[in-house]
Amino acid sequence: MSDFNQLVVENAAKQFTLEGDIISVQPFGSGHINDTYRVITSIDSGISHLLQRINHHVFPNVDGLMHNIEIVTKHLSKKVKVAEGKQVSDHVLTIIPTLEGKLYTTDSIGNYWRMFILIEDTKSYDIVETEVQAAEGGRAFGLFQKQLSDLDASRIVEVLPNFHNVEFRLDNLRKAIAKDVCQRVRLVQDKLDFIFNREDRMKTILDLGNKGALPLRITHNDTKFNNVLLDVHDKMQCVIDLDTVMPGYVAYDFGDAIRTIINPVAEDEKDISKIVLNLSLYKAYAEGYLEEANEFLTTLEKETLVDGAFLLPYMQGVRFLTDYIEGDHYYKTKYDEHNLVRTNTQLKLVEEMEKNEEFMRKVIFDCI
Repeated sequence: MSDFNQLVVENAAKQFTLEGDIISVQPFGSGHINDTYRVITSIDSGISHLLQRINHHVFPNVDGLMHNIEIVTKHLSKKVKVAEGKQVSDHVLTIIPTLEGKLYTTDSIGNYWRMFILIEDTKSYDIVETEVQAAEGGRAFGLFQKQLSDLDASRIVEVLPNFHNVEFRLDNLRKAIAKDVCQRVRLVQDKLDFIFNREDRMKTILDLGNKGALPLRITHNDTKFNNVLLDVHDKMQCVIDLDTVMPGYVAYDFGDAIRTIINPVAEDEKDISKIVLNLSLYKAYAEGYLEEANEFLTTLEKETLVDGAFLLPYMQGVRFLTDYIEGDHYYKTKYDEHNLVRTNTQLKLVEEMEKNEEFMRKVIFDCI
């Protein structure tokens, strides 16, 4: 946010259809991709707005990104059940158009800006603390997928191609090994053996999808827990951060949520002995998710949910290790072995899941 002076941000805010004069534009939230600001106007309507600079280096197809968000939010708005005293904008992200009626605007120095209504009186958690929270997160993403299940996935643009394509990630790893620009391959042979010994299993979802056995649906693709807003009673209210909404398989969303919920330590914890799965949170999330999703998922989709839980930490480990071998040019690192430490945590998570696979599958079976 420090890259942008106040005048640039305020001028961007003035390009949107707001009631009253702008009296305050201040940094908001802790997102790592987009720069976000809270905008308050002179009209005391009880509504504030979020102004965001879209990171077009991460999301170069801004047209496609905003196209996706518009289609998805319009569809969700028709499905949401609004309680007394609430508005649709309390449960679904609402885009504020520009003065020209567009979804976003650009400034003179090439930045892209958009605006949403700020959803007030909500909270999010970076770390799941209770089974109630885990269950509500599961319900939120299950409901999100259910409400979009009748929306044609072909209408949605793939803004980040191959994002969850494990073959693509493994091909990148093999290319990195072949070049070995930093002479690091010899240091990680045990990690490579772990990865390639599980390669066939980790292609299960992709192979089934390629055969047409799994339906391609509209998925969120970034289901970390802080992308669910809860109300003051820790009940689900809204799924946010729709930048990565794309066609995909439901197990990807389930797997990424589990990856971030049941690991009790940080992603870069050096002592991997601390990685002991929180299976009660897994059970709570799965039960909440299937409470909403059970009715629209196919039997095979339900059976692949645990495969997704294995795949997502595996694939993230592949990405960290690829970056380590290539010289740490993609992920920000604080020390030479940072990406290797991250790799270790993800692969240990896979290993711990393998020890508990029977329990994980039984939870899904009991739910369905």
